[in-house]
Amino acid sequence: MGSTEKYELIKDLGSGNFGVARLMRNKKTGELVAVKFIERGDKIDKNVEREIVNHRMLRHPNIIGFKEVFLTPTNLGIVMEYAAGGELFDRIVRAGRFSEDEARYFFQQVICGVDFCHRSGVCHRDLKLENTLLDGSPQPKLKICDFGYSKSTVFDSVPKSTVGTPAYIAPEVLKRTQYDGQIADVWSCGVTLYVMLVGAYPFEDPQDPRNFRKTIQRIMGVRYSFPTSMRISVDCMNLIQRIFVADPGRRIRIPEIKKHPWYVKNLPEDLKEDVARTSPQPEPHQSVEDIQRIVSEARVKATTTAPKNDLEQELLDEMNEDAYNI
Repeated sequence: MGSTEKYELIKDLGSGNFGVARLMRNKKTGELVAVKFIERGDKIDKNVEREIVNHRMLRHPNIIGFKEVFLTPTNLGIVMEYAAGGELFDRIVRAGRFSEDEARYFFQQVICGVDFCHRSGVCHRDLKLENTLLDGSPQPKLKICDFGYSKSTVFDSVPKSTVGTPAYIAPEVLKRTQYDGQIADVWSCGVTLYVMLVGAYPFEDPQDPRNFRKTIQRIMGVRYSFPTSMRISVDCMNLIQRIFVADPGRRIRIPEIKKHPWYVKNLPEDLKEDVARTSPQPEPHQSVEDIQRIVSEARVKATTTAPKNDLEQELLDEMNEDAYNI
């Protein structure tokens, strides 16, 4: 069943260089979902398949739920849980920066989500505030999303490509040699924590933020500081210092982070004994083989037949008009 029979369009959520994201409603259940539409053809590459297959197996309260994929004549649709609270990044922009307690509240959820990824054999490789969403509840629950750069120990080779967002990349990733994706994820978690506390990136020059060469030099030299006027607890400083270690072999690991005094303070009950937690998301009805078959079909360019309805015509028009970057 395609999008038009099952889902109705509510509004646009965003757009990017390979597609658009839309808020849609399941006509039968009334459930709101986020659907990422990617134009059929060359844009459906191994990264897209990897993103979907890795995401499918990650069912956890702190990870955006994967639901299904479908084809329209022009696009591949990836249906996911909708996080009504938007990006954690936007919340920080509005607040300027978080208190230690608020930063800890979100950091604990990031770590639980990343820990589950790692225990499932997946390293994310592009952890950043823009890839952490919030649900719409008064005490917002954090949801990790976007597995486009993820690597699985089950399906993939050992990571060696330089992927990720410059401000969040670990030093070993920049060396373009083989590295442990899980330990690199820990570094990115540290950048996320620093940004929540300070409201700025640790390795960017605030006077020259677009100078990636300078950012990379600072990452390689682990050169960062806190504003002199800022008060930060000894435990918090200790944790950040143990994350921002150039030698990945000496960097703190996630099991150690989960025992660190700053992390365990005010740890919510539902984040304790994380291994036992199950996601409210049901098992996706499509098997890995089903998904791979649909993705393979999506590699065939858009059909030349007329779009079946207004939604597909609207999508087709948008794809032709602009270059996007989700």
